Amino acid sequence: MALARTRRGDSGMNYWPGFVDALSTLILSIIFILTVFVVVQFFLQQEVAGKDTALNRLNAQIAQLTELLSLEKSGKADIEDQLAQLRATLSAAESERDRLRGAADAAAAGAAGAQGRVSELTGQLEGERRITARALAQVEVLNQQIAALRRQLAALEQALDASEKKDKESQSRIADLGQRLNLALAERVKELSRYRSDFFGKLREILGNRPDVRIVGDRFVLQSELFFDTGKADLLPAAQAELDKVAGALVELEKQIPSDIAWVLRVDGHTDVRPVTGGVFRSNWGLSSARAISVVQYLVGKGVSPQRLVAAGFGEYQPIETGTTDEAYRRNRRIEFKLTER
Repeated sequence: MALARTRRGDSGMNYWPGFVDALSTLILSIIFILTVFVVVQFFLQQEVAGKDTALNRLNAQIAQLTELLSLEKSGKADIEDQLAQLRATLSAAESERDRLRGAADAAAAGAAGAQGRVSELTGQLEGERRITARALAQVEVLNQQIAALRRQLAALEQALDASEKKDKESQSRIADLGQRLNLALAERVKELSRYRSDFFGKLREILGNRPDVRIVGDRFVLQSELFFDTGKADLLPAAQAELDKVAGALVELEKQIPSDIAWVLRVDGHTDVRPVTGGVFRSNWGLSSARAISVVQYLVGKGVSPQRLVAAGFGEYQPIETGTTDEAYRRNRRIEFKLTER
């Protein structure tokens, strides 16, 4: 009878291989979770510079942290399941121990064998309790790591919100500065337009009401015949006398316009479409540029500040008449004065 009870007891306690498998699985899970945590810590240490790159990387890190947090929760659930299984095994072992102790009290003949079995089960029970304690400690560590990850996620979200707020404030300031700059530029243009009107009025008064001198839009137009012979860029004596008056008006204008207004008088040379033949110039472009430079150099010699003058040659490429008559050609051969911003 005692031998039969002992065999039945051996058959009931054949759970050790399953317990070893559960323990191995637990250790592998812990190693995997720690590895994942190290990888997460590595990516979290990366920093970014620049507003747009920082926002993109922050969003990517948030997505990774969210995925890792999900993995951590899944791993924690698995460990908790394994702990539940260990607790069930522990409860079964305690029941078996109690049963054996009762059997030992009832059968004196098998007391020695039953006592040894009880001692063996007690040792196994203590081992399982130690394993359970270690598993609980590991679960606590995982809980702390999950809490740390949640704090890091909250910090990243806060940094993202702060960056977006700063970006909105910067955009608002830029828009405000742009609006103020546009208003200031519009005011300067308006002020310069007033001086341009005064200057053109004075030029009209100086040069007289002549048919070969006219105002077209924001330009003061004079025919080239007033300044140069055909195909030449040397100023005629009569042109020098007229330019003396223009120089005097410019010198007076420099005194009137505030120094913080960036203005220049652009002298533009234009020719008709007919090609240059003979002489020192190979093209109408060269001729128109040389004529504009001659006028500018003369004005500088009369006291006009060089930084307030610009010489430009347009050749035949900016006509004001499209016809092929002598009158159209004559009107296209011209010198233009334009008071404009630098």
